[in-house]
Amino acid sequence: MICESEHESLQQVLVSLRAGELERAHGELNRILQHALNDPLVLYTLAGVNFWREKIGSLRDKATPFEKGEFLVSQWRTFLPYMQEKGAENDSVLYALKRCAFSKALEFYQCLYREDGSTQDPEIYRKAGLCYKALGDYERALRLLEQAKDGNRESAAILAELADCYALCGEMRFSKVLFREAFFKDAGKVELYFLESEIILRLARQVGDMGYKGEELAEWIPVYGLLFGVFNVKRGLRSVEVGKLKQNIFFLKTEIKTAPPERKALLVPRLINHYFWLIDHCVNTDNDRAKINEILLEIKLLDEKIYQKYTM
Repeated sequence: MICESEHESLQQVLVSLRAGELERAHGELNRILQHALNDPLVLYTLAGVNFWREKIGSLRDKATPFEKGEFLVSQWRTFLPYMQEKGAENDSVLYALKRCAFSKALEFYQCLYREDGSTQDPEIYRKAGLCYKALGDYERALRLLEQAKDGNRESAAILAELADCYALCGEMRFSKVLFREAFFKDAGKVELYFLESEIILRLARQVGDMGYKGEELAEWIPVYGLLFGVFNVKRGLRSVEVGKLKQNIFFLKTEIKTAPPERKALLVPRLINHYFWLIDHCVNTDNDRAKINEILLEIKLLDEKIYQKYTM
């Protein structure tokens, strides 16, 4: 156990980390270790600090600010499992390290984007917006993510980040419609490990508790999102979108016939979600009951459990 004075010093370490002062935090931790060599919290914090010191040290091998920002942001995915191995989770330490990592990454993206939206690459705005979201500046994050969407309306990753940010701002209607859109466009491109809002984290946990993980988890989220009443804000489809939806359904049905089991496990929930969108379109237009029943039969043949939940 560390004494009260060392506890205060550890709190100062967290202050330094939240301010992005990684080396200062490291120096203070080494001083604390002289008096608390085996303290679990000190060792846990030191493990996190050393992780990011190593990653930042690797930046010398990256040629451009974009590559440096991308590298740091990408390490968040491996950082959380790494910390799980280092001891009991501590939210204050993880938050301080998160602010340190994303503020450093943001410095590199800030070299590349312009607030007036004249930067040509939407990915730069997405990553800068992601960093601001991680730092809790949701207003600026929303502005940058909207600029990213204006540059690429087909990006599932951009739509998901924007949905997440709207949820964190309490704008649930915008959030739900954007999340549904993101997972429909390409569930596999949604980076779940960057999402923070309770609406999507709870849904991901519920689907994960059913045994799904990885790519399968992402594909089933929109299916159960609709069944659980989470993705309950919908939009109409333009005629060109209806044609594309039907075409995609045809291609998915064809591919499923010969797909190996691991591929079929991804295609089935994707096709079911496409059928959900087609049913919504039918309901919103001519409400052709015969056509709807035909689509429901297709869902039943794919997964009777989902059919029962959808029609109950």
